[in-house]
Amino acid sequence: MSPFLAEVLGTLILILLGDGVVANVVLGKTKGNNSGWIVITAGWAFAVTIGVYCTSAISGAHLNPAVTVAMASLGQFDWALVPSYIVAQMLGAFLGAILVWLTYLPHWKETSDPGAKLGTFCTAPAIRHPVSNLLCEIIGTAVLVIGLLAILTPANLIPGTGFDKGFSPALVGVLVWAIGLSLGGPTGYAINPARDLGPRLAHALLPIPGKGGSDWGYAWIPVVGPLIGGCVGAFLHRLLWSAPIS
Repeated sequence: MSPFLAEVLGTLILILLGDGVVANVVLGKTKGNNSGWIVITAGWAFAVTIGVYCTSAISGAHLNPAVTVAMASLGQFDWALVPSYIVAQMLGAFLGAILVWLTYLPHWKETSDPGAKLGTFCTAPAIRHPVSNLLCEIIGTAVLVIGLLAILTPANLIPGTGFDKGFSPALVGVLVWAIGLSLGGPTGYAINPARDLGPRLAHALLPIPGKGGSDWGYAWIPVVGPLIGGCVGAFLHRLLWSAPIS
């Protein structure tokens, strides 16, 4: 499998399981209807874990343009590969959202709230305040990148035992779970431009009864915020953790 295909499939799995848990909680007459935020954040954490396990040995399991750009800004990833990775992530997110739509096909008619239908695909703010919403996404993604770099730090692993390769994807899932539980309330913690924009495009194009608009006025925040936050996280990690101690 090529790294491009790995990023497509890894992001597809991420969105299929991540948006899938949202659909299970918010759509009408599902088995998981109204099971709450803890179920959503746990589902997203497990989705990330499975996506990373499936692709980390092939592509590095970025599954997120913000992570790809952050790694390139640190010199740990080739800038020439960034566009292809982002295309792969967007494609995987779009296809994953279509699979969620197909999985829950009868339930769209059983859901009267257009906001719930949109929320199955992409994020929306609890309180619409662009500056605060942008800051929330910046902070959440900075924590994501700092946490990822910490998990991958050799000093925090046990080289030669397989622990670093076998357990680190699970720790990435724990990291995403922590971000969702602690920082996800204001915006739904996109922390990933592809995770939001790819499914939002699917929402706009798919024949969903009573779906309403796709909220394009807000759509730039979960794209720009994570890209800024990823670079901020990379800069802070280099400044505070990687600088030599005098």
